[in-house]
Amino acid sequence: MIYTSAEDWQAATHKRVLFYGMSGLGKTYLSNMLREGGDWFHYSIDYRIGTRYMGELIADNAKAHAMQVPFLRDLLLTDSIYIGSNITFHNLAPVSTYLGKPGDPAKGGLPIDEYRRRQEQFRQAEISALMDTAHFIHRAGALYGYPNFICDTGGSICEWVEGDDPDDPILTELSQHCLLIYIEGNEAHTRELIRRFDRAPKPMAYQPEFLDRAWAEYLDENNVQADKVDPDSFIRWTYARALAHRQPRYRAMAPWGVTVCADEVATVKTPANFDRLIATALERRADTPI
Repeated sequence: MIYTSAEDWQAATHKRVLFYGMSGLGKTYLSNMLREGGDWFHYSIDYRIGTRYMGELIADNAKAHAMQVPFLRDLLLTDSIYIGSNITFHNLAPVSTYLGKPGDPAKGGLPIDEYRRRQEQFRQAEISALMDTAHFIHRAGALYGYPNFICDTGGSICEWVEGDDPDDPILTELSQHCLLIYIEGNEAHTRELIRRFDRAPKPMAYQPEFLDRAWAEYLDENNVQADKVDPDSFIRWTYARALAHRQPRYRAMAPWGVTVCADEVATVKTPANFDRLIATALERRADTPI
Protein backbone atom coordinates (compact mmCIF):
# COMPACT_ATOMS: atom_id res chain seq x y z
CA MET A 1 0.00 0.00 0.00
CA ILE A 2 1.23 3.52 -0.67
CA TYR A 3 0.30 4.58 2.91
CA THR A 4 1.26 2.01 5.50
CA SER A 5 0.11 3.86 8.62
CA ALA A 6 -2.11 6.67 9.84
CA GLU A 7 1.04 8.76 10.24
CA ASP A 8 2.02 8.18 6.59
CA TRP A 9 -1.43 9.25 5.49
CA GLN A 10 -1.58 12.38 7.64
CA ALA A 11 1.91 13.48 6.61
CA ALA A 12 1.33 12.98 2.88
CA THR A 13 1.27 16.20 0.86
CA HIS A 14 -0.26 14.35 -2.10
CA LYS A 15 -3.10 11.98 -1.23
CA ARG A 16 -4.34 9.48 -3.79
CA VAL A 17 -7.35 7.23 -3.17
CA LEU A 18 -9.61 4.85 -5.06
CA PHE A 19 -13.13 4.06 -3.87
CA TYR A 20 -14.90 0.78 -4.64
CA GLY A 21 -17.95 -1.09 -3.42
CA MET A 22 -21.61 -1.50 -4.28
CA SER A 23 -23.22 1.39 -6.12
CA GLY A 24 -25.24 3.55 -3.75
CA LEU A 25 -23.05 3.33 -0.64
CA GLY A 26 -21.16 6.62 -0.92
CA LYS A 27 -18.37 6.45 -3.51
CA THR A 28 -19.63 9.35 -5.59
CA TYR A 29 -20.86 11.23 -2.50
CA LEU A 30 -17.33 11.25 -1.08
CA SER A 31 -15.83 12.09 -4.47
CA ASN A 32 -18.13 15.08 -4.97
CA MET A 33 -17.59 16.33 -1.43
CA LEU A 34 -13.80 16.19 -1.75
CA ARG A 35 -13.81 17.73 -5.23
CA GLU A 36 -15.93 20.64 -4.02
CA GLY A 37 -13.34 21.20 -1.27
CA GLY A 38 -11.04 22.45 -4.02
CA ASP A 39 -7.87 20.34 -3.59
CA TRP A 40 -9.01 17.03 -5.09
CA PHE A 41 -9.14 15.94 -8.73
CA HIS A 42 -12.10 13.62 -9.33
CA TYR A 43 -11.47 10.88 -11.89
CA SER A 44 -14.78 9.13 -12.62
CA ILE A 45 -14.36 5.71 -14.22
CA ASP A 46 -17.94 5.75 -15.55
CA TYR A 47 -17.42 9.18 -17.10
CA ARG A 48 -14.17 8.03 -18.73
CA ILE A 49 -15.93 4.96 -20.10
CA GLY A 50 -18.69 7.05 -21.64
CA THR A 51 -16.51 9.78 -23.11
CA ARG A 52 -13.36 7.93 -24.17
CA TYR A 53 -14.13 4.26 -24.65
CA MET A 54 -17.82 3.98 -25.50
CA GLY A 55 -18.68 7.43 -26.81
CA GLU A 56 -18.59 6.38 -30.46
CA LEU A 57 -20.60 3.22 -29.75
CA ILE A 58 -23.26 5.25 -27.92
CA ALA A 59 -23.49 7.85 -30.68
CA ASP A 60 -23.63 5.23 -33.43
CA ASN A 61 -26.44 3.41 -31.65
CA ALA A 62 -28.44 6.65 -31.46
CA LYS A 63 -27.74 7.29 -35.15
CA ALA A 64 -28.89 3.77 -36.07
CA HIS A 65 -32.24 4.46 -34.40
CA ALA A 66 -32.49 7.87 -36.06
CA MET A 67 -31.78 6.34 -39.48
CA GLN A 68 -35.02 4.39 -39.16
CA VAL A 69 -36.95 7.69 -39.27
CA PRO A 70 -37.05 8.99 -42.87
CA PHE A 71 -37.01 12.67 -41.84
CA LEU A 72 -33.95 12.22 -39.61
CA ARG A 73 -32.27 9.84 -42.08
CA ASP A 74 -32.26 12.51 -44.80
CA LEU A 75 -30.82 15.09 -42.43
CA LEU A 76 -28.09 12.73 -41.24
CA LEU A 77 -27.11 11.68 -44.76
CA THR A 78 -26.66 15.33 -45.74
CA ASP A 79 -24.76 16.16 -42.53
CA SER A 80 -27.53 18.60 -41.64
CA ILE A 81 -27.80 17.41 -38.05
CA TYR A 82 -25.38 16.00 -35.54
CA ILE A 83 -26.15 13.28 -32.99
CA GLY A 84 -23.98 12.83 -29.92
CA SER A 85 -24.31 11.96 -26.25
CA ASN A 86 -24.34 14.60 -23.53
CA ILE A 87 -22.50 12.69 -20.82
CA THR A 88 -21.62 14.57 -17.63
CA PHE A 89 -20.51 13.60 -14.12
CA HIS A 90 -24.15 13.89 -13.09
CA ASN A 91 -25.70 12.30 -16.18
CA LEU A 92 -24.25 8.95 -17.20
CA ALA A 93 -27.55 7.71 -18.62
CA PRO A 94 -26.19 7.32 -22.19
CA VAL A 95 -23.85 4.56 -20.97
CA SER A 96 -26.54 2.57 -19.16
CA THR A 97 -29.02 3.11 -22.00
CA TYR A 98 -26.53 1.67 -24.47
CA LEU A 99 -25.77 -1.27 -22.18
CA GLY A 100 -29.48 -2.03 -22.17
CA LYS A 101 -31.44 -5.01 -20.84
CA PRO A 102 -31.96 -8.43 -22.43
CA GLY A 103 -35.34 -9.68 -23.50
CA ASP A 104 -38.40 -8.94 -25.59
CA PRO A 105 -37.63 -6.23 -28.21
CA ALA A 106 -41.27 -5.11 -28.02
CA LYS A 107 -40.58 -4.13 -24.40
CA GLY A 108 -37.28 -2.45 -25.13
CA GLY A 109 -35.12 -5.53 -24.66
CA LEU A 110 -32.06 -6.62 -26.61
CA PRO A 111 -31.47 -10.08 -28.13
CA ILE A 112 -29.24 -11.95 -25.68
CA ASP A 113 -26.33 -12.22 -28.14
CA GLU A 114 -26.36 -8.46 -28.73
CA TYR A 115 -26.64 -7.91 -24.98
CA ARG A 116 -23.61 -10.12 -24.38
CA ARG A 117 -21.70 -8.21 -27.06
CA ARG A 118 -22.39 -4.89 -25.32
CA GLN A 119 -21.48 -6.38 -21.96
CA GLU A 120 -18.08 -7.36 -23.38
CA GLN A 121 -17.61 -3.88 -24.82
CA PHE A 122 -18.28 -2.43 -21.37
CA ARG A 123 -15.90 -4.90 -19.68
CA GLN A 124 -13.06 -3.90 -21.98
CA ALA A 125 -13.92 -0.21 -21.57
CA GLU A 126 -13.96 -0.38 -17.77
CA ILE A 127 -10.64 -2.21 -17.59
CA SER A 128 -9.08 0.35 -19.94
CA ALA A 129 -10.46 3.24 -17.88
CA LEU A 130 -9.11 1.70 -14.67
CA MET A 131 -5.69 1.25 -16.23
CA ASP A 132 -5.72 4.96 -17.19
CA THR A 133 -5.66 5.95 -13.51
CA ALA A 134 -1.91 6.61 -13.33
CA HIS A 135 -2.12 8.80 -16.43
CA PHE A 136 -4.81 10.92 -14.81
CA ILE A 137 -2.89 11.20 -11.55
CA HIS A 138 0.00 12.71 -13.50
CA ARG A 139 -2.35 14.85 -15.56
CA ALA A 140 -4.19 16.18 -12.50
CA GLY A 141 -0.96 17.42 -10.99
CA ALA A 142 1.06 18.48 -14.03
CA LEU A 143 -1.75 20.15 -15.96
CA TYR A 144 -4.14 21.39 -13.29
CA GLY A 145 -2.01 21.55 -10.15
CA TYR A 146 -4.24 19.37 -7.96
CA PRO A 147 -2.32 17.92 -5.00
CA ASN A 148 -4.86 15.16 -4.26
CA PHE A 149 -6.60 12.58 -6.43
CA ILE A 150 -9.76 10.44 -6.26
CA CYS A 151 -10.54 7.50 -8.52
CA ASP A 152 -14.31 6.90 -8.31
CA THR A 153 -14.95 3.40 -9.66
CA GLY A 154 -18.13 1.70 -10.83
CA GLY A 155 -19.78 -1.09 -8.89
CA SER A 156 -18.58 -3.70 -11.38
CA ILE A 157 -14.83 -3.39 -10.73
CA CYS A 158 -14.97 -6.61 -8.68
CA GLU A 159 -16.17 -8.54 -11.74
CA TRP A 160 -12.90 -8.07 -13.63
CA VAL A 161 -10.32 -8.66 -10.87
CA GLU A 162 -9.31 -11.59 -8.68
CA GLY A 163 -8.62 -10.23 -5.22
CA ASP A 164 -7.13 -13.54 -4.05
CA ASP A 165 -4.47 -13.40 -6.77
CA PRO A 166 -1.44 -11.46 -5.47
CA ASP A 167 -0.41 -10.88 -9.08
CA ASP A 168 -3.75 -9.62 -10.37
CA PRO A 169 -2.67 -7.10 -13.04
CA ILE A 170 -5.42 -4.54 -12.45
CA LEU A 171 -5.15 -4.49 -8.66
CA THR A 172 -1.35 -4.49 -8.84
CA GLU A 173 -1.41 -1.43 -11.08
CA LEU A 174 -4.03 0.45 -9.07
CA SER A 175 -2.46 -0.26 -5.68
CA GLN A 176 0.87 1.14 -6.85
CA HIS A 177 -0.74 4.54 -7.34
CA CYS A 178 -3.73 4.78 -4.96
CA LEU A 179 -4.90 3.67 -1.55
CA LEU A 180 -7.76 1.29 -2.33
CA ILE A 181 -10.74 2.00 -0.07
CA TYR A 182 -13.55 -0.54 0.18
CA ILE A 183 -16.88 0.98 1.24
CA GLU A 184 -18.65 -1.96 2.85
CA GLY A 185 -22.37 -2.22 3.40
CA ASN A 186 -24.33 -4.38 5.84
CA GLU A 187 -27.52 -6.39 5.44
CA ALA A 188 -29.68 -3.32 6.03
CA HIS A 189 -27.87 -1.46 3.27
CA THR A 190 -28.34 -4.41 0.94
CA ARG A 191 -32.09 -4.52 1.62
CA GLU A 192 -32.35 -0.79 0.93
CA LEU A 193 -30.38 -1.10 -2.31
CA ILE A 194 -32.68 -3.90 -3.47
CA ARG A 195 -35.74 -1.83 -2.56
CA ARG A 196 -34.43 1.15 -4.55
CA PHE A 197 -33.53 -1.02 -7.53
CA ASP A 198 -36.93 -2.68 -7.56
CA ARG A 199 -38.52 0.78 -7.74
CA ALA A 200 -36.25 1.97 -10.60
CA PRO A 201 -34.32 -0.89 -12.26
CA LYS A 202 -31.35 0.13 -14.38
CA PRO A 203 -28.85 -1.73 -16.57
CA MET A 204 -25.84 -3.37 -14.94
CA ALA A 205 -22.61 -5.01 -16.04
CA TYR A 206 -22.18 -8.67 -15.13
CA GLN A 207 -19.30 -11.12 -15.12
CA PRO A 208 -19.96 -13.28 -18.24
CA GLU A 209 -20.14 -16.56 -16.31
CA PHE A 210 -22.60 -15.07 -13.81
CA LEU A 211 -24.78 -13.67 -16.61
CA ASP A 212 -24.90 -17.03 -18.40
CA ARG A 213 -25.98 -18.81 -15.19
CA ALA A 214 -28.56 -16.18 -14.30
CA TRP A 215 -30.03 -16.11 -17.81
CA ALA A 216 -30.38 -19.91 -17.98
CA GLU A 217 -31.90 -20.07 -14.49
CA TYR A 218 -34.38 -17.28 -15.24
CA LEU A 219 -35.57 -18.95 -18.48
CA ASP A 220 -35.97 -22.29 -16.72
CA GLU A 221 -37.61 -20.94 -13.56
CA ASN A 222 -40.11 -18.82 -15.51
CA ASN A 223 -40.60 -21.25 -18.41
CA VAL A 224 -40.15 -18.46 -20.94
CA GLN A 225 -38.43 -18.12 -24.31
CA ALA A 226 -35.47 -15.74 -24.58
CA ASP A 227 -37.27 -13.34 -26.92
CA LYS A 228 -40.29 -13.15 -24.58
CA VAL A 229 -38.43 -12.20 -21.40
CA ASP A 230 -39.62 -9.01 -19.74
CA PRO A 231 -36.37 -6.98 -19.53
CA ASP A 232 -37.19 -5.21 -16.27
CA SER A 233 -38.39 -8.43 -14.69
CA PHE A 234 -35.10 -10.14 -15.50
CA ILE A 235 -32.84 -7.43 -14.11
CA ARG A 236 -35.00 -7.11 -10.96
CA TRP A 237 -34.79 -10.88 -10.48
CA THR A 238 -31.04 -10.79 -11.07
CA TYR A 239 -30.15 -7.82 -8.85
CA ALA A 240 -30.16 -9.50 -5.42
CA ARG A 241 -28.28 -12.44 -6.91
CA ALA A 242 -25.72 -10.05 -8.40
CA LEU A 243 -25.17 -8.39 -5.02
CA ALA A 244 -24.67 -11.78 -3.36
CA HIS A 245 -22.26 -12.76 -6.13
CA ARG A 246 -20.26 -9.54 -5.72
CA GLN A 247 -19.95 -9.48 -1.93
CA PRO A 248 -17.21 -12.13 -1.62
CA ARG A 249 -15.42 -10.63 -4.60
CA TYR A 250 -15.29 -7.22 -2.89
CA ARG A 251 -14.10 -8.82 0.33
CA ALA A 252 -11.34 -10.64 -1.54
CA MET A 253 -10.10 -7.22 -2.69
CA ALA A 254 -10.03 -5.78 0.85
CA PRO A 255 -6.44 -6.84 1.71
CA TRP A 256 -5.20 -4.61 -1.10
CA GLY A 257 -6.18 -1.52 0.94
CA VAL A 258 -8.44 -0.47 3.79
CA THR A 259 -12.12 -0.92 4.59
CA VAL A 260 -14.64 1.64 5.84
CA CYS A 261 -18.33 1.01 6.44
CA ALA A 262 -21.09 2.89 4.67
CA ASP A 263 -22.41 4.23 7.99
CA GLU A 264 -19.00 5.82 8.66
CA VAL A 265 -19.02 7.38 5.19
CA ALA A 266 -22.44 8.91 5.85
CA THR A 267 -20.98 10.92 8.75
CA VAL A 268 -18.22 12.48 6.63
CA LYS A 269 -19.09 16.09 5.81
CA THR A 270 -15.70 17.75 5.18
CA PRO A 271 -12.25 16.84 3.82
CA ALA A 272 -10.95 16.97 7.40
CA ASN A 273 -13.56 14.37 8.41
CA PHE A 274 -12.39 12.23 5.51
CA ASP A 275 -8.73 12.48 6.57
CA ARG A 276 -9.67 11.25 10.04
CA LEU A 277 -11.78 8.43 8.61
CA ILE A 278 -8.90 7.07 6.53
CA ALA A 279 -6.39 7.50 9.38
CA THR A 280 -8.73 5.47 11.59
CA ALA A 281 -9.09 2.79 8.90
CA LEU A 282 -5.31 2.51 8.62
CA GLU A 283 -4.99 2.21 12.41
CA ARG A 284 -7.71 -0.46 12.40
CA ARG A 285 -5.86 -2.40 9.72
CA ALA A 286 -2.60 -2.18 11.70
CA ASP A 287 -4.33 -3.46 14.85
CA THR A 288 -6.02 -6.31 12.97
CA PRO A 289 -3.76 -7.48 10.13
CA ILE A 290 -5.62 -9.10 7.26
